[in-house]
Amino acid sequence: MKQVNGDKLLASLGEGVKDIRGRLTPDAPMDRVTWFRAGGLAELMFQPHDTDDLSAFLKLVPESVPVMVAGVGSNLLVRDGGIPGVVIRLSAKGFGDLELVGENRIKAGAICPDKNIAAMALDHGIGGFHFYYGIPGAIGGALRMNAGANGGETKDRVVEVHAVDRQGNAHVLSNADMGYGYRHSGAPKDLIFTYGIFEGFPEDKAKIRADMDAVRQHRETVQPIREKTGGSTFKNPEGHSAWKLIDEAGCRGMMIGGAQMSPMHCNFMINTGQASGYELEYLGETVRQRVMENSGVLLEWEIKRIGTFMPGYEVKDFLGRMTA
Repeated sequence: MKQVNGDKLLASLGEGVKDIRGRLTPDAPMDRVTWFRAGGLAELMFQPHDTDDLSAFLKLVPESVPVMVAGVGSNLLVRDGGIPGVVIRLSAKGFGDLELVGENRIKAGAICPDKNIAAMALDHGIGGFHFYYGIPGAIGGALRMNAGANGGETKDRVVEVHAVDRQGNAHVLSNADMGYGYRHSGAPKDLIFTYGIFEGFPEDKAKIRADMDAVRQHRETVQPIREKTGGSTFKNPEGHSAWKLIDEAGCRGMMIGGAQMSPMHCNFMINTGQASGYELEYLGETVRQRVMENSGVLLEWEIKRIGTFMPGYEVKDFLGRMTA
């Protein structure tokens, strides 16, 4: 594994880091963070104590240093060469709040698990949140990618989103400001979401519970939820289901090294043991190529791939371009 120099980056931030209350970890192993359990080191990981601490830290980091948010690592594929710059990992203590803030309104911190907001909505008889019960990950990622399942999407429930930009300044965005599309948000990429306000509607608890049970049963029946996986690997192309295209291309159960397209749900890529980031990404690109050859449909990654390649282990997409 390539070693980065997080101590040097930390030292370059100056004396101001002494006032930072959060945790700073040079050369942090990302294979302990991502659900794939693969990938290299983050040059410097920062776990802020709260929003003020996050803002203060960002003001110390030069614009030339890359900054990204890892969330809970549920749909993140980290390359084996590691991640240059700073990785922000929000903590449950400062960013995991979940509370009722008005009639049918819920405030959820960015690191709050999606399923928890569904559970709170059930407790208070608030409909419209059952779909979150089946989405692995946290609210911050759901806000960023307009996460959805089982007939619901994040954009249907968001009222406003609170965030901090790369310079440490606070922002409040409306639903319209987020620019939502299918598994996409048009919000500036440098924004770090800290919490969101969501709104549902009054609904009978028995109906909500039945909808959540249906979501749970679906997940347990057709998804490899107990494997090292990042959830859906590819977005559903318009008019198609990604898993059907993958299956029809003969890629169900396909393996490269320790990486496999799940035999149970072939749009889920899993680490069967000690798969590297290279093997996982190479498998994904191989599947994209075979689907394109079989159906003429170009699959788009839903998994977010970040970091640098190890020398000699670069992955090119099947069109011959280096992957982003």
